[in-house]
Order: sequence, then structure tokens, then C-alpha cells
Amino acid sequence: MKTLRDFDLQEKTVLVRCDFNVPLDEKGNILDDFRIEKTLPTIKYLKEKKAKIILMSHLGRPEEAKDSRLREKQFSLRPVAIRLSELLKEEIKFLPGCIGKNIAKEVKKTKPGKVILLENLRFYREETEGDLNFAKELAQLADFYFNDAFAVCHRAHASVVGITKYLPSGAGSLLAREIKILSKVLQEPWHPLVVIIGGVKIDTKIKTIEQFLKKADHLLLGGEISNIFLRAKGVCVGKPLPEKEVLDRIERIQLTDSKLHLPIDSIISLADMEKGIEEGYFRKAAPGLVRKDEEIYDLGPETIKVFSRIIREAKMILWNGPMGVYEKKPFEAGTREIARAVIKNYPAFTIVGGGDTVSAVGKFGVLEKIDHVSTGGGAMLDFLSGEKLPGLEALKK
Repeated sequence: MKTLRDFDLQEKTVLVRCDFNVPLDEKGNILDDFRIEKTLPTIKYLKEKKAKIILMSHLGRPEEAKDSRLREKQFSLRPVAIRLSELLKEEIKFLPGCIGKNIAKEVKKTKPGKVILLENLRFYREETEGDLNFAKELAQLADFYFNDAFAVCHRAHASVVGITKYLPSGAGSLLAREIKILSKVLQEPWHPLVVIIGGVKIDTKIKTIEQFLKKADHLLLGGEISNIFLRAKGVCVGKPLPEKEVLDRIERIQLTDSKLHLPIDSIISLADMEKGIEEGYFRKAAPGLVRKDEEIYDLGPETIKVFSRIIREAKMILWNGPMGVYEKKPFEAGTREIARAVIKNYPAFTIVGGGDTVSAVGKFGVLEKIDHVSTGGGAMLDFLSGEKLPGLEALKK
């Protein structure tokens, strides 16, 4: 796979697929600019080459907007253009569309070394449909294309896959680094390798769990994932059984596997979480001792001790998914203490990925101490599961 440095980009027009899918508040203010900052090395390299830089991205799911009149205001990339201007200390030309004569005209009159940001790609349904005509129109704006959006590499969208048919293409700096580091986890991990999986989405993580039961020395499960595992094995945790396909796959995994570690105690509250918090109803108990009107919301103190001890011995640590409902103070200890255990093992190489995990680690003030913070969530899991990602395969052709 080629990268930026494999092409002569001097004074060329370059189209870069970024991931500016950042959280916004109700007023359109950016709550976290982590993904924007991660794209800066690619932008700065292209500026050194006096390239004309066209950035494109999606933001949210505008197709799900109930009020079409508010769609453009709610999902516009204009706030990203403002933040980019602040970070680069120069004006960013924001264009109100992605294709068409007016967009092409604006691109043409932009000077070398300047940066353009196109409007939200998903304002065009052709983007998610992988429409080749849409991809071709995007390609007509530039001489080269670079993908710097690892988070969408598992999507066969027009700006990710289709566009590579029409332009010389490669990986941006951020994408190249993601591939290099995550490939090492798969192919040459340092041992002991400890993998921590939490969060909610079992259907997107079951294959990763299966993969690392073979490759990792220890697999620690927390969050809703561990509750689903325990429920599938007949332990009462206040949750229904998962879907049959997931249930069948969990049933094939032996809980007696010495690599697999599940919570031995939990923080429990009422099924109506807000009511439980309001009433101060919390108790510590083994996962199997959950009553009908209760649910598990965090790791218990004994589990934290066991998990932290395992983490201390690791040479490489991979973490995806919080250990509990960390957004609520009564249930933040599991995620907070696991984060602290990870960074205290400073000789280990540490990798964190997934939007909620990155937010959680950031909340507890240790994000800058992690060796590699992946910008991918689903894409990272698919890559680590050994699946071929359409966006990466397209760059190899």
C-alpha cells in the first residue's frame, strides 16, 4: 500500500478523506476535537509540498434527521472548518457542497498550499450507496486521493472505495500509522498480551473475542459484554439472552479457559438506574446474585484488583470498551481504575480504541499517556478480527 511519500505531490491538487465525525452540542460547538487534531500531520505535510488540499468527511447520520430543514444546520461541517482554521492558524475555505460546477470553480481558483473543506459527504445519498458516478465527480476535483479515515475503512462508500478507481491513491499519515501498529498486534505482539474488551455491542465484538482467545495471554471482559457472556452461560444478571447467533458462539467458548477473565463481583443498582442513583441504592455482590429489579453497572472492587494485577504483568495492552456506566459517578470506578492500571504499567505498549473508550480515558486525564489512541471503533475491531476492510483493500489495487 502506497503512502503520501510515494508520490510527487509538489503543487498538485490532493483530495483527502478525513474522519471529522466529531461530537457537537446543541449549539453546534465541537465537544471533542481529537479526530481533527489527528489529521494535522497529513495536512501539514501536504502544505509543505505546496499542494492544494481538499478535505472531505461525513458527520453523523443526516439521513436520519426528522426535520429536513434543520438537517444542514445540525450536520454541517462548518464548525469543523472553524476549528481547523484555529488549529492551522489560517483561513480554511469552506464550500457548501461536494460536487458540481460551482465547487469545481472554487477549487480551481484556490491557491497552492491552501486548504478547502467540503460539506458533509452524507448530504448525498450516493456516498453511502457507493455510487461510482458520485465517486467520479469527486475525483474530478483533484490529481491524487489519500484516505486518512481509518474509522470508515470498513465501509464500501464512494469516498472510501469508489474514488480509488479514478485517481492515484494511497494512505495518509494517520491511516498508515494505524495499519502499522495494529498489524503488529496481530502479527508480532509482545507477550504477555492483555486484551480488555468492554462496552455494549456484543455483535460487533464477538469475533474479536474469539480471535484474541487464540492470540492473547489474557482476555478481560467487562461492561455489558461480560453481563451478556454470563447470561448466555446461565448466570442471572438481570438481562435477557442475546440473539441466537451470538448465543451459539458464546456457548462454544469455555468459561474455564484460563485466558478468559470475567467479573467476580459487581456494583449493582436498580434496573431504573436514575431512580437507583437518586435513592442511593448501590450494593456489591457476585454477578449471579442480581435480583429481578436490579442490574449490573460496574466492576466490583475484587474484580478491579484481579484485572489490575493481570494488567501489571503485560508487555502489550489493547483496550476497547468501558468497564461500566462510567458517565455516572457511582459507576465510574471500574473504568477509572483499569485506566490507571494501564498507564501505571509504563514499560508496556498500550493501545486504546473506540469512541466511548477514548472519551472515558480522556475523562480520567490519562489519554496522553497511552502509546497509541486509535481513531477506529468498528474498523479497528474488524481489522483485529482478521477481516479485510474495503477501504484498505481498495488502496492495495
